[in-house]
Amino acid sequence: MHYLIVPGLNNSGPDHWQSYWAKSLPNATRVVQRNWDHPQKETWIETLDEAASKLDSETIFVSHSLGVVTTVHWLLRRAERGGVPATVKGVFLVSPSDPDEIEIISSFAPMPLGKLPVPACVVASENDPFVRIERARFFAESWGAKLFEAGALGHINARSNLGEWEQGRAFLAEFEKSLPAG
Repeated sequence: MHYLIVPGLNNSGPDHWQSYWAKSLPNATRVVQRNWDHPQKETWIETLDEAASKLDSETIFVSHSLGVVTTVHWLLRRAERGGVPATVKGVFLVSPSDPDEIEIISSFAPMPLGKLPVPACVVASENDPFVRIERARFFAESWGAKLFEAGALGHINARSNLGEWEQGRAFLAEFEKSLPAG
């Protein structure tokens, strides 16, 4: 399995679990946005589309924060325009920031709420400052995604001091086992 790491606003620094996973997961690559500090919805979706078009093996997207919002926009847009590449086997969506309530990412609003065209799971924290747990549950339900509630981990980012984030690795393994074979 290949893993496409999709960071959010300001990228994921060296102490972020996504950076650890990019090094430790087999066959991981990372989406590199043109401007991490001033995100533009269309540019971010286009960059993700470019990265996805290069996939040549079964892939799980591992998205965080604004990367989740970008992934969901991309998936629903691709579904409308002919389909998601067959290489995309599922999406692992961690701490979906809420563009309907956060000014700096409001250009990504409204949050898309359609059923996702691939298997999905959402990992949410009960004290995330960028999405209320009730909204994360609502997003997961709207997207047809399994929900993992991770406890009180803030935004599940570098400030959460998670290192490799073994709990997240266990969620990813459980999600991966649930995916249809081949």
